[in-house]
Amino acid sequence: MGRLFQISLAGSVYSCKHCHTHLAVLDDIISKSFLCRHGKAYLFDKVVNITVGEKEDRMMMTGMHTVVDIFCIGCGSIVGWKYEAAHEKGQKYKEGKFILERFKVLGPDGSNYLITQEAQFVGSDADDA
Repeated sequence: MGRLFQISLAGSVYSCKHCHTHLAVLDDIISKSFLCRHGKAYLFDKVVNITVGEKEDRMMMTGMHTVVDIFCIGCGSIVGWKYEAAHEKGQKYKEGKFILERFKVLGPDGSNYLITQEAQFVGSDADDA
């Protein structure tokens, strides 16, 4: 297997907390009001330097969605998921969009997000998107 091509982003960049591979820019955030089992998660319009897993249906706080997990191409760590399909009409805006879990990425200032006790959820989704 050859070397993977990585895209370098400019500006305020979110990156993998393990290998610092660029994943997304601040300007592409659609919502910061999502939650996952590790705490906060952000909905992005575009994410780069990822591979995707198998499609699966998941029941989330806002209903059934078809999603694929997304993995950093630098180190293979799971960093979030992509919404392939929303089964409820009011959730269709998520289709084709990406979730980056804040616990798994570094913020634009290099900050790490720490898990809080109230963030231990089983389902994942927006709380009020």
